[in-house]
Amino acid sequence: MAMTTHPRTEGTDHHVHRSRGEETKPSYKTTELIVYVLAVIGVLIASQVLGDGNAENGADYFAADKAWWYITLLTIGYMISRGLAKAGSRSNDHDPRTH
Repeated sequence: MAMTTHPRTEGTDHHVHRSRGEETKPSYKTTELIVYVLAVIGVLIASQVLGDGNAENGADYFAADKAWWYITLLTIGYMISRGLAKAGSRSNDHDPRTH
């Protein structure tokens, strides 16, 4: 049997590079961050606007401590969602601001 060589492949080293794909993005590029920030702003506005109404009896229906409790829960939820999204994945983002 005769050995044939192909001029295009002769002397070249072929390595197949498989990209794992970018599963996660930096947080400022996600809608999760936008939703989180809007939810926090909504809680703060609601806490400020809701009060004792016309009764003026000093009752605060949405006190500051309750508002900060909800913001803490939102923050924990956001951190868990980002942690789950980034678990076991690598970012192939070539944005110089992320390095």
